[in-house]
Amino acid sequence: MDPAIDAILAEYEERSRREWSGQLEGSASVRQSADVRDRMLLSVGREAGGFINALAKASGARRVLELGTSYGYSTLWFAEAMQATGGKVVSLDVADYKQAHALEQLKRAGLQDRVEFRTGDALEILPGIEGPFDFVLLDIWKDLYLPCLELFMPKLAPGAIVVADNMLRPESDRPHALAYRRAIRAKPGISSVLLPLGQGLEVSRFEDL
Repeated sequence: MDPAIDAILAEYEERSRREWSGQLEGSASVRQSADVRDRMLLSVGREAGGFINALAKASGARRVLELGTSYGYSTLWFAEAMQATGGKVVSLDVADYKQAHALEQLKRAGLQDRVEFRTGDALEILPGIEGPFDFVLLDIWKDLYLPCLELFMPKLAPGAIVVADNMLRPESDRPHALAYRRAIRAKPGISSVLLPLGQGLEVSRFEDL
């Protein structure tokens, strides 16, 4: 990992530490506010970020679909991997100001050409995006995991990897996480495993039928 990129990742992680520390010191009503939570840096974290970076490189992924740019933490991990494989990331998010922040960090890292941003509702954007994709990361609002799965599943390349975040934490998302895990494991040609990395990752592989 380039030291300059690692330094940007460390800045993200320090911001996340500050924000979560401040929230824990706040009132219960603040902690439960979806609006406050949405504006925070909700990233996959260093352990999961390093994992998806290594997995994308090892699998030779060249087209990555990221559902949930947020402020660009996982986007940066993917962009660094795509620099190595010669690929590109298509990253979706509903918040343009978050993607603007992500783009600035990518420019600092010299990786802006590795990412294409799409802004808007994922359920509206996905039907118009052409596949195939070699790697998909699901890290948006958890009630969207199932409808998004149905939309991107036909766009997966043989051997494609799908990683879904927040399978174990937060506890409030467990019903959606369980529904997603059951659904993707029921798909033909899918092998899947739950890994206790970060907030819990469901890692699935679409096999060549």
